[in-house]
Amino acid sequence: MSVGEEGFDRLVEPFRTELLAYCYRMLGSAHDAEDLVQDTYLRAWRARAQYDETRSSLRTWLYRIATNACLTALKGSGRRPLPSGLVSAADPLGPLVQGESAAWLQPLPDSLLDAGDPARAVVDRSSLRLAFVAALQHLSARQRGALVLRDVLSFSASEAAEILGTTAVSVNSSLQRARTRVKEVEVRQEGLSEPSTAEQRAWVDRYMKAFELADVEGLKRLLTEDVLMEMPPVLNWFVGRGNYGLFMEWVFEKAGTDWCLKAVAANGQPGFAAYRRVGDGYELHTLQVFTVTAEGISRNSVFQDPEVFASFGLAAGLDAQGQVRGGDGP
Repeated sequence: MSVGEEGFDRLVEPFRTELLAYCYRMLGSAHDAEDLVQDTYLRAWRARAQYDETRSSLRTWLYRIATNACLTALKGSGRRPLPSGLVSAADPLGPLVQGESAAWLQPLPDSLLDAGDPARAVVDRSSLRLAFVAALQHLSARQRGALVLRDVLSFSASEAAEILGTTAVSVNSSLQRARTRVKEVEVRQEGLSEPSTAEQRAWVDRYMKAFELADVEGLKRLLTEDVLMEMPPVLNWFVGRGNYGLFMEWVFEKAGTDWCLKAVAANGQPGFAAYRRVGDGYELHTLQVFTVTAEGISRNSVFQDPEVFASFGLAAGLDAQGQVRGGDGP
């Protein structure tokens, strides 16, 4: 293929959003995924003269470059779990234990997926759910690649083999092991009774109203009986509506009852950024992402990571009216 710089950019640009989603599934970090996509496009530009359209599609060629970049990145890093995939459940009123040495799974802002042309880059957001991406972290790098390429992106075994630089037999073997392992670790089948996006947002909007009122009983009425809460980088996590209520009573006692909440969306799931009252304004406290079923909110993943805050473009502080203060932008 011989094209000029502008022609090459025009050909490869439509794949940027889906490649970002792919790298995120592989790496579990929005920041790292963005970096790897940039690296993929740089590698593709340098190797553009080597692309042979008679041997593979442009999409397959780009995925091979992205996969090689991801596999290289994963050699020097461990998996990115959530606390529920790392340690046993804890007492909701027990001391908070920091897991500062761990590299945690990060949420992916929906805004990054909306940046491209939606008609040209359709991403299956159900395959970006935090619980699914957390399950992928239990797989080896090549097993992750095989599972995502085959089961999520629907590449054929031969295409996946070309992308991974191996054989179709090896891909199918990795795929079977990956499927078995994911079934073992993804024990909470949260997506089976998932309502529409609008209905999920409505559940979380009601939760936000109860949160702003520090209404613990109101929060509990919106939860499933086996709701799970986890809070990386804190190792503590727990299950159950009663435990959730006890913890929220403690939160409002320690952090106050005056909050300002801003709606966000991540991994195709509804959420919000929580700002707590400090002095004459509000200070960014957490970003919370929810799994919602037809029966209610079944999971709340709470993040307190400056890198996560930055990826969502969240201001560090708000004024008394809930507006961004000067100098407190992301």
